[in-house]
Amino acid sequence: MFLLKTEFDNELFNLIEDEYEIVKKQLDKFILNTLLNHEFDKLNCLLEIHPGAGGTEACDWALMLYRMYSKYLNKKDITYEELEYQSGDETGIKSLSILVKGEYAYGYLKGETGIHRLVRISPFDSNSRRHTSFASVEVSPYFEDDINITINEKDLKIDVFRSSGCGGQGVNTTDSAVRITHMPTNTVVTCQNERSQIQNKNKALEVLKSKLYNLEIQAKTKEKEEKLKNQNKIDFGFQKRSYILHPYSLIKDHDTGYETSNTTKVLDGNIDEFIESYIKKEGKI
Repeated sequence: MFLLKTEFDNELFNLIEDEYEIVKKQLDKFILNTLLNHEFDKLNCLLEIHPGAGGTEACDWALMLYRMYSKYLNKKDITYEELEYQSGDETGIKSLSILVKGEYAYGYLKGETGIHRLVRISPFDSNSRRHTSFASVEVSPYFEDDINITINEKDLKIDVFRSSGCGGQGVNTTDSAVRITHMPTNTVVTCQNERSQIQNKNKALEVLKSKLYNLEIQAKTKEKEEKLKNQNKIDFGFQKRSYILHPYSLIKDHDTGYETSNTTKVLDGNIDEFIESYIKKEGKI
C-alpha cells in the first residue's frame, strides 16, 4: 500500500482503467434502458427502407442503409428476419422490410424513422458529378398475435408473385411471394422469405395485423398526422439525417444535432452515438 503512494504501477493502472470502461458501459446501458420507458419500447420492431428521389442512386443508397443497419444489429447480436427484399432495376433495392427481434428493439431504433439524405460523387456517373439521393426509413413496433384487432377479408387484395433478388438470407424463386394490400388504409405488406405461399401469406397477415394495430394507436394519440407530415415526401427539406461524403465528410442528425466526420465508421454500422443521442433527447437529458 505504501509503494502505491510512492511508485506508479502501470499494470495496476491498466487493470483499473479496463474495469472503469466496463463499469462505464454497464452504467450507460442502464441509463439508456431507464430512459426507454415508453409503452412499446421493449417490443420487437419492423424496419422498412424505401428509396426516394434519385433513381438508381437512391436504390443504391437504400442498400447502403440496409448494410449499415444490418452491421449494427450484427454487432449488437440482435437477430432480424427479412420479410421483403425487392432488388432495384440496375442495383440496390426498391423496397426492404425486416423484423428485428430483441429486447428494446423498437426503443433503440425508433429514432431512425425519417428521410436520410446522401451527398456524394456518384459511382454511376461517368463525369464524376456530385449527386444527392434520398431514402426513407420507417420503424414501427411489432405486436404479437394476441392483439385485439379484426381484419375483414373483403378489405384485402392479395397478390402472388415471383421473388426478385436474393436478399441477405436468400429467398426462394418460386411464385410464392405474397403481397397483401389493406384497401381501406392502403397499407401494403409483402413477405417472400418463407418456404411456401401459405407460410408467406400467414406471415404477411401477422405483419399486417401489427401495422394496422399501430395505425389505430397512432390515430388515437394523433401521432399519425405528425408522422405522415415527415414521411409523405422523400425529397429535399424533409431529411432526418444528412450523410455528406463530398466535398467534405460529415454526418449530421437534424433531430438531435449530433454530428461526426467519421463517415466510414457510421456507414459500417457504428451508429450508437446517433441512437443514444435521440434516446437522451427524448428523455430530456
